[in-house]
Amino acid sequence: MPTPAPQSVCPLMLGIAGWSGSGKTTLARELANQLDATLFPLDLYYRDLSQFPLDSRHKRNFDHPDSLESELIVEHVRALANGKSIQRPVYDFKTHSRVAGAFDTITPAGVVIVEGILALHFAELRPLYTFSIYVNAPHDVCLARRIHRDMHERGRTEESVREQFEATARPMAELYVTPSAARASVIVEGTDALDWSVEQILRRMRLAGLMPRA
Repeated sequence: MPTPAPQSVCPLMLGIAGWSGSGKTTLARELANQLDATLFPLDLYYRDLSQFPLDSRHKRNFDHPDSLESELIVEHVRALANGKSIQRPVYDFKTHSRVAGAFDTITPAGVVIVEGILALHFAELRPLYTFSIYVNAPHDVCLARRIHRDMHERGRTEESVREQFEATARPMAELYVTPSAARASVIVEGTDALDWSVEQILRRMRLAGLMPRA
């Protein structure tokens, strides 16, 4: 478990973005392990769709910025950046709804990693980051990884994942995610070896004076 940061000390804030399936989540988890960081996935902040019929919820556009409760995201990231704990909602991906009355108490460690396709999109979030990372990957690789994840972790069928990718995921990523690469402190390739990507990021952070030199 991450070591809580002293309340008087603001943590180092990292933002990691990239297409769905680019490898950003795997990278974020590895960095969190190496930096003993608190991981903050934006995916847990999808808006609650429990008011809609269950068989129609999967047809919503989950790749548009409006699909996320950005107001709560900004509030919670700002609190973590100030060394304060938050009550994070619990999201059920199979029903596209929040678990009523369920929350996870998140206390920031010395490093907080904000990870999601739109982590570098929201203008209110970007000033809160000390360092930011964009993970690049070919579209066919992203689709193959998304199919594997959604079938095994979110109860989806391959057909529905492919349909959603072409209908919303790909066009939304081209519109809202790809441009955020220009806002990153460093760009890494999601098809590179994980340890190489981590090494590049840590080296750049050391050069920026954010970490002690090895």
